[in-house]
Amino acid sequence: MTLPVVQQRHLVLLRHAKSAWPHGVPDHERPLAGKGRRNAQAVGAWFLGEGPRPELVLCSDAVRARHTWEIVASSLEDVPPLRIEPGLYGAEPEDVVALVREVADDVRTVVVVGHEPTMSGTSMLLAGRGSDRPALARIREKYPTNGVAVLRFEVPWRQVGAGGGVLETFAVPRA
Repeated sequence: MTLPVVQQRHLVLLRHAKSAWPHGVPDHERPLAGKGRRNAQAVGAWFLGEGPRPELVLCSDAVRARHTWEIVASSLEDVPPLRIEPGLYGAEPEDVVALVREVADDVRTVVVVGHEPTMSGTSMLLAGRGSDRPALARIREKYPTNGVAVLRFEVPWRQVGAGGGVLETFAVPRA
């Protein structure tokens, strides 16, 4: 009897780049700072050089998250479909998992562009046995702007759950 071939899936959790704090601008509408724009370009270079190839992007509707992805995408050779997800603004880790569980099985790499503490909480929730322990410790300490966690799963998206992934990488690309 042959065992079924399990295809790996990757979930990439990207915290938006550094934002500005203009007086009188609501949090949801805050733009990227100059440093944030430069660092978002570094994330694009990271995807090209060492990151997985995104096939779908789920992005918070906050201005800083959308602008982060726009800059990252401008560096990519093949820009994946983008879904703006208002629920990612202020989401709990379980909300992110629920969104990921809805992704079609033919998608192998999903990028979620969001905020803290959601990105660190989701990373910690999903990382299980075999995860990079030093990377987990760094996430626990701080998930800075431009932080990128890559988790690998050996199950269909609809089965993603607590402790079911392997944290392979945690990077913080900077310009």
